[in-house]
Amino acid sequence: MSTDTTPSIRRINPPELGTPPSYSQIVDVSAGRLVFIAGQTALDRDGNVVGKNDFAAQAEQVFENLTIALRASGCTTANLVKLTVFLTDMDNLGRYREARNRFFASVTPPAAPAVTLVEVSKLYGPDFLIEIEAIAAA
Repeated sequence: MSTDTTPSIRRINPPELGTPPSYSQIVDVSAGRLVFIAGQTALDRDGNVVGKNDFAAQAEQVFENLTIALRASGCTTANLVKLTVFLTDMDNLGRYREARNRFFASVTPPAAPAVTLVEVSKLYGPDFLIEIEAIAAA
């Protein structure tokens, strides 16, 4: 049995599906383990909402929480293979992309997980504007 635990992560964008900006159409993973990260919101360690009514501040906190969750499981942003993003207002898409781009800029080459992004009528807390769940391969 091999002792190499490095996952094989291939990001594929078939020409027939086009090349999307900052994510992959397909992520093919051969890994020893998968890490499922629950939906992260803009809560700080004490359970307080960061950035009430401020989408940019909430997005930064959500990505910070994802970083903490990844680190706790021995992963980095490079291990991310799938994100599901929930926004309460699609008008915040540009601010989401700015925060996402800063988050992925820490990895070389930049990670490009498969992404699903949807607008929802509300999240579990009335002050939340964004939530992101993730899957990482390690």
